[in-house]
Amino acid sequence: MFKKKRVLRKEVILWMAVCLSSMLCVTIIVPGLLVKKIPTNQVYPVPIEDASTLQQTSTEQGLMIPVYLTKQATIQTVPLEQYVRGVLAAEMPVDFELEALKAQAMAARTYVVRRVIEKDYSNMPVNDALVTDTTAHQAYLTDEELRAKWDKTKYETNMAKIDRAVNETKDKILTYGHVPINATFFSTSNGYTENSEEYWPFKSPYLRSVPSPWDIKLSSRYQDSITISYKTMLQKLGVPSIATTDTSAKGMKVLSWSTGHRIKSMTIGGKVFTGREVREKLGLASSQFAWKWAGSQITITTYGYGHGVGLSQWGANGMAKEGKTAEEIVTYYYTGISIENAASFLNKS
Repeated sequence: MFKKKRVLRKEVILWMAVCLSSMLCVTIIVPGLLVKKIPTNQVYPVPIEDASTLQQTSTEQGLMIPVYLTKQATIQTVPLEQYVRGVLAAEMPVDFELEALKAQAMAARTYVVRRVIEKDYSNMPVNDALVTDTTAHQAYLTDEELRAKWDKTKYETNMAKIDRAVNETKDKILTYGHVPINATFFSTSNGYTENSEEYWPFKSPYLRSVPSPWDIKLSSRYQDSITISYKTMLQKLGVPSIATTDTSAKGMKVLSWSTGHRIKSMTIGGKVFTGREVREKLGLASSQFAWKWAGSQITITTYGYGHGVGLSQWGANGMAKEGKTAEEIVTYYYTGISIENAASFLNKS
């Protein structure tokens, strides 16, 4: 009887020992199984305290613009107003009147804000930038490039003027129907700006043709000439060569003119072209041009410099010289627009 009790007691103790051992294993092993193993090469996120600091810095600087620097093949990310400074210094002569520079600053700011809002990454050679530093978007110069361009005295004087133009228009953009406009601009008109649909395949109610007489008197780029052979011209235009020196058989004739007094369409060598096509294929300064023959050579004289749509830079300078304000300049070249704060749009996007 006592032997049976002792055996039973041993079995109970053994059973309890097994249970305790099992529970201990569960306590130690199972949490280890539930923890996800993190590879040693994983990039860890920034700690929360550091992340808040970075976010605050970004907020203090405002909207950041990633610019692809083509020569350096790198991306420079700068605050919006610093980007506008770099564009203004690259796109407009610094000796222009202050009000013309202010008008250009508003146009440049509008251009990039519109791209941000529309998430427009067109014509970009890389994925991580919004614009390049070329005229494919807007010309842009870094501070280092500007220091190299100007000596120390000129740099300080010029940047003071650029800074004033940017600061006095800070956050100001151009809108139509409470939407940022496509603020196109160019160097020199032929005496008129152009309707958008007569150069590009779209119509904008604010990109209307207006007289711009100031360019003719002021701009050094108003008139230009090139001389090429008729054969070279045909090759550039993709027209089969015509074996003749008779100018009447060369078939160069204007078919129609645009509202802005530029060539809208014409025939060359029996083929019809738009004025824009001829300008771009031949590398002409403008789509308003005339020509003269000298044997098999043709001299083409252009009037104006650029596509002609939107703000004329030399025209803006002429208006400023007459006492017009930046606001008067932009509302003249962009029909029916308003001037609003960029922040009100960016806070929504």
